[in-house]
Amino acid sequence: MRRTLLTVSSSLSLAAALLAPLPVLAQQADQEDQSATQDDDFHRNQGIIVTAPFVRDLSILAGTSELSGEDLAREARAQIGDALTKLPGVSATSFSPGASRPVLRGFQGERIRVLTDGIGTIDVSNTSPDHGVTVEPIILDRIEVLRGPAVLLFGGQAVGGAVNAIDKRIPREVPEEPFHLDALATYGSAADERSIGASLDVPLTSKLVLHLDGSYRKSDDLRVGGFVLSPGLRAEQLEEAAEERAEGNIEEAEEAEELAGLRGRIPNTGTETYSFGGGLAYIGEGGSFGISGSYYNSLYGVPERPGAGHHHGEEEGEEEAGGEEEEGPVTIGLDQIKVDFRGQVDLPGFFEALRLRAAYADFKQTEFEGDEVGTVFRNEGIESRLELVQRERGGWRGASGVQYVHRDFSAIGAEAFVPPNTTDQVGIFTLQEVRTGQFELEGAARYDRVVVKSQDVGVERRFNSYSFALGLAYIPTDQLRIGVNLNRAQRAPAAEELFSNGPHIATQAFEIGNPNFTTEKSWGGEAYIRYSTPDVNLSLTGFYNRFDDFIIDVPTGLEEDELPVFQFIQNDAKYYGIEAEASAVFARAGGFSFIADGVADYVHASLDGLGPVPRIPPLRLLGGLEAQSDTLGLRAEVEWFADQQRNTAFETETEGFTLVNASASWKPFGASRGVTLIASANNIFDVVGRRAASFTKDFAPLGGRDFRVSARFSF
Repeated sequence: MRRTLLTVSSSLSLAAALLAPLPVLAQQADQEDQSATQDDDFHRNQGIIVTAPFVRDLSILAGTSELSGEDLAREARAQIGDALTKLPGVSATSFSPGASRPVLRGFQGERIRVLTDGIGTIDVSNTSPDHGVTVEPIILDRIEVLRGPAVLLFGGQAVGGAVNAIDKRIPREVPEEPFHLDALATYGSAADERSIGASLDVPLTSKLVLHLDGSYRKSDDLRVGGFVLSPGLRAEQLEEAAEERAEGNIEEAEEAEELAGLRGRIPNTGTETYSFGGGLAYIGEGGSFGISGSYYNSLYGVPERPGAGHHHGEEEGEEEAGGEEEEGPVTIGLDQIKVDFRGQVDLPGFFEALRLRAAYADFKQTEFEGDEVGTVFRNEGIESRLELVQRERGGWRGASGVQYVHRDFSAIGAEAFVPPNTTDQVGIFTLQEVRTGQFELEGAARYDRVVVKSQDVGVERRFNSYSFALGLAYIPTDQLRIGVNLNRAQRAPAAEELFSNGPHIATQAFEIGNPNFTTEKSWGGEAYIRYSTPDVNLSLTGFYNRFDDFIIDVPTGLEEDELPVFQFIQNDAKYYGIEAEASAVFARAGGFSFIADGVADYVHASLDGLGPVPRIPPLRLLGGLEAQSDTLGLRAEVEWFADQQRNTAFETETEGFTLVNASASWKPFGASRGVTLIASANNIFDVVGRRAASFTKDFAPLGGRDFRVSARFSF
């Protein structure tokens, strides 16, 4: 049975006190300024912080990227997945403007963890690609993308990587001014998008800080640069139109022809989202603690594949009563209430600090068909982490901790393809580093105990998983680092993979799980080289993952409820690829620094004996030129995607495309006055682009030409 808020809150307190998990080890940049101008936001004076400012520069976190400041303001979209796609190794599911989750190194869903300040989002976005992520990018401080072996410390579900959204709801510092205000307002032309978000920090005393924030975003149907349907779907509709005309069904033929010729806007892709939150933090000399509460609400449309229905089955006598009932457009309304806690106690002796991070959330998602309620998803969860940070001694440092996760999930309605279930997970982990001379050695290990059960199907499964990583880095100079990381990871099957048994309209499949699955196991490694000077930055990484008992759904050739049946199976698989990122200041003149930068990534993924893994992003190249001064920044970039022809039998090829973008930023009152105006033109040549990682690529392409203006304030 579902717990009441009071009961779960009590459980949260007990979990925090006894199990006490916390954010995993961090890489705080001891780097100098990372941009040509210093951001004046007091929240951002500590560089990269993976989850908290401790255990600096742990190089096992070999693949860390950040989106913050003006870059985050320029790239912020309705969903966090679409905001990150220009970072190396990152794509997005791009199901719709209201639902887009990150894809890292070709992995998505249960192999990617989306976090807020080191804690899971506690929504159902991992259950299905049409479910939105409860993170509002416009009120974030920054977003960190973590790849490589160290992310196993977040659990086996992060085998592909993790995205960590850092918000400001629990203040980390006391502002020196009477108040600190951050605000961002944006307009985008492609979907007539209007958004505004603001956060306020007020010092109540010298050690007590109050935080308030809120946001609102509304957009209409997304405009595209050409035909909405892919060439293959257009051909299907024209063929169907010809058949209907031959049979004398003129109305049906005209409807199919209209779909084939649809251009301009993708129907039913508008969004409306708002959020608000508040927090209170005590920041003293011996430690700190804080608590926050927040509410997130979103309503968005779901584009429908031509010819697809909801397949609920016919009510008896429905056809005799007048044929099939016309179904309304599908929209999703979701809301989440969340309570967060973060604390730290500074310690003497061997340990430097004890850090706690915990959260409770109550999530509800309702799928509407027209005005009728279709399916209601609920997810009530707790997650907490506790970590003991060691004081550095003789080149040795590290941290160890415990994590607890509880998930109570239910779905009620015609498309409840997963029965009610609960998941409980307890994890123990450690990360240690030793530096001697020009070498660093890192080791990480984690154990998880996972219990997944569903009373409705009478099944309870218990899994023990063991993961570890080992890294060696050679550092001949302060500018150059060369390293190799190896890892062994295990992931317990998710409830959806164990218990699914029903029509899943988002994926247009009747999905069947397997309650007898064992843990998914992988061996992985990566080699990297990183070079950094004030004028040149270079990062090149090659990675390889070999999976035993890889869990994936494959077609059976059968049909149920007018949908193809997909069965979850376990099969061996391998992923390998490269990521590269480089930037260089090639000239300085007239107060400007002129910079060239580039990103490249590629993933190759195969299932042993079955062919390619579906929905893998193709080769991508991005190159840009910038001119930066203290008050003015100009940028132009070209992003090219290759064709994706390595496809499974049930997916279509994805044509390559090229996006050309430009932007300008201006600080009209000077670099230190906290006002930045940003203008950008995206997809200038109005091309039609389709993401290979998207379920909806054939009938929901990326947006067309989009002019955006933003005003960012920080003072």
